[in-house]
Amino acid sequence: MKQTLQLKLGQHLTMTPQLQQAIRLLQLSTLELQTEIQEALESNPMLEITEEAAAERPGSDDSGHGANETSTAAGSNTEPRSETHTEDTENIDVTERAVDKQEQEIPNDLPTDSEWEDSYTDTYVDSYSSVSRNNDNENSGYEQADSSSESLQDHLLWQLNLSPCSETDQAIATTIIDAIDDDGYLSASLEELHQTLSEGNDIELDEVEAVLHRVQDFDPPGIAARDLRECMLIQLKYYDAETPWLAEAKVLLKEHFDALAKREYPLIMRRMKLSETQMQHVIQLVQSLNPRPGGHITDSQPEYIIPDVFVKKIKDQWRVELNPDITPKIGINSLYAKMAQRNNSKDAAFLKNNLQEARWFIKSLRSRNETLLKVATTIVDRQRGFFDYGEEAMKPMVMHDIAEIVEMHESTISRVTTKKYMHTPRGIFELKFFFSSHVGTTAGGECSATAIRAILKKLIAAEKPGKPLSDNKLAGLLGDQGINVARRTVAKYREAMSIAPSNERKRLV
Repeated sequence: MKQTLQLKLGQHLTMTPQLQQAIRLLQLSTLELQTEIQEALESNPMLEITEEAAAERPGSDDSGHGANETSTAAGSNTEPRSETHTEDTENIDVTERAVDKQEQEIPNDLPTDSEWEDSYTDTYVDSYSSVSRNNDNENSGYEQADSSSESLQDHLLWQLNLSPCSETDQAIATTIIDAIDDDGYLSASLEELHQTLSEGNDIELDEVEAVLHRVQDFDPPGIAARDLRECMLIQLKYYDAETPWLAEAKVLLKEHFDALAKREYPLIMRRMKLSETQMQHVIQLVQSLNPRPGGHITDSQPEYIIPDVFVKKIKDQWRVELNPDITPKIGINSLYAKMAQRNNSKDAAFLKNNLQEARWFIKSLRSRNETLLKVATTIVDRQRGFFDYGEEAMKPMVMHDIAEIVEMHESTISRVTTKKYMHTPRGIFELKFFFSSHVGTTAGGECSATAIRAILKKLIAAEKPGKPLSDNKLAGLLGDQGINVARRTVAKYREAMSIAPSNERKRLV
């Protein structure tokens, strides 16, 4: 073995902690970002919540710069106020030049109008307890979840405690209630329940069935049923005896349920000796029943979507702006910053390290906001037809198209569009909604898969109830509009929209 010394020239990327932080913040959702900011505020004494007045004061660039001043018109020549045009193989557009520029923008001493305790306990809590402190903002009216909601089991146990019964029957009823799923159906058979209850107890199967019938009398009607047929029959018990077509509905469910599930209406009409008009009345009564009686009683808290960007049409131009209320306005505590500069003790080294980390964190937040705004603006510009006319005007678009325009890597576009939402006049959509594959047209052009699904939904909504359109027919109608799609492609799009096939869509009413 001979030792040698060689000189090689190569390129490689070193992932600094600051770059890793910027990448992580870029892919976080709004709620995850709020949690990240909260942890940073708790661990770094240099960071604090700044008041909006301080953020909007001239010369105070450190607070609210990315959220309050970044808006642009889609399709115009106006660019975001601050952009980062960089690229690297790790797909995050933060370069040393942009970092140096942002370093100069952050003064060492930032103005503050309150002490740390006031900022943290008042402004910080207020930022997280509501989506917006501006009551006049039309986009800030989010409801607060009701923490006092009860589960289905709690609702049934409350009724059980009000019912006079023996200890044995109460134990059986408790076991039955525990076996009821969220939809209100009994998830275990009577034999399984009996086997569980009979261990160490002398309980017969008939007792379990008798207690089951008592539980089935609880609210909501149809609870504890073993199948859909039994659930509907239980609900019909509570109808007034004078209800029109009640007797026919019971016969239909008891004797012809399988034929009803297959929508064999001519067969049912012959067997029950009903005309088509009479059959329609019976089916209307059956359709008024609730197939999921336990669905409206739940202890799960509702999850609200907080949009990251707003899209509004102003003077015939679609403008995009960041939601200024999704994150609190954070800045650097001026008192601690002065202490870090004036002292040379060991404590000063700790403060200086936290000061540098705080500056990098603020820069990473700015970079995230600027990248999000830039990508959202480009999406709106490319999909202007959707905002003007709806889904049928959606253009085919992939992430590579946006990456070329904003001069970023595709994986950066993927990160910035994941779990990010856009509030538009047509509703709230995830940014990934605007990306779709394309299908060729007879004219040599391209049609978006989203537009095809919208057209299919429109065709199915306009079909005759008694003679629904088959997948072959739908493919032919699309072909008449110049869209070349196969029958299996139509079936795939239809299933993706949770639309039943033609034989199951056939109905009398």
